[in-house]
Amino acid sequence: MIYVCIPARNEAETVGLVLWKVRKVFEGLGREYQLLVVDDGSTDRTAEALAPYANVLPLTVVRHEQQRGYATSVECLLRLALERTDRPRRDSAVLMHADFTHGPEAIPELMRRMESGADLVVAEGRVQGESSRGLRLLRRLAPLLLRSSVGLPGVRDVLSGFLAVRLSCARLALKDTEGPLLTTDSWAANAELIARLGRAARRVETVAVTERHDLRPRATRLDALTVARQLWSSRPRVRAAGGRA
Repeated sequence: MIYVCIPARNEAETVGLVLWKVRKVFEGLGREYQLLVVDDGSTDRTAEALAPYANVLPLTVVRHEQQRGYATSVECLLRLALERTDRPRRDSAVLMHADFTHGPEAIPELMRRMESGADLVVAEGRVQGESSRGLRLLRRLAPLLLRSSVGLPGVRDVLSGFLAVRLSCARLALKDTEGPLLTTDSWAANAELIARLGRAARRVETVAVTERHDLRPRATRLDALTVARQLWSSRPRVRAAGGRA
């Protein structure tokens, strides 16, 4: 079983189409899957957009009445996948976003790497169409800043929010953590997650993808200076997540 985990907040314009594209991918892949979505306190029509798909897709939606943040949504999704699985060594979770930046067509390659023995596969994104010059620059420089903190040889894009993980690996990461799995948020949470999962993984691989920010219908919600400060202050926690002093 493959659990496709999608955190969403105010993504009414795209979340349904993302689900439908995932369905088309799995029709060709021939694998069992479940769609898990956290609606993190959306104030737009995200809930209404999701509702019709529950009748035609293997979809579970968890609704947070108040916004709890991206990191909390990701942890909720991974825990839900672990509750559902009865074969964590075989089953896996795919984490991806609901805004069209991550292409579901990359899922078969992620799964091929998992089937060849990887415990964690990070989709490393070449960003296309990001409108913010500050965020484009930060995306190029931030991995250099945090890569030594994450400490996973071969992984260059430690900010990726698109990955696949074997559920037995995710379970080990959660058991090895006191308190929340993730103590940071936004881009820093992706680096912390990769560090924690990488620490529990026996084998880590990467896949090259393109992040299509030009397909996202809304403007970015991130401020480059704020994100840069978050990344700088998160370094000790990211190092600790990866078991580094």
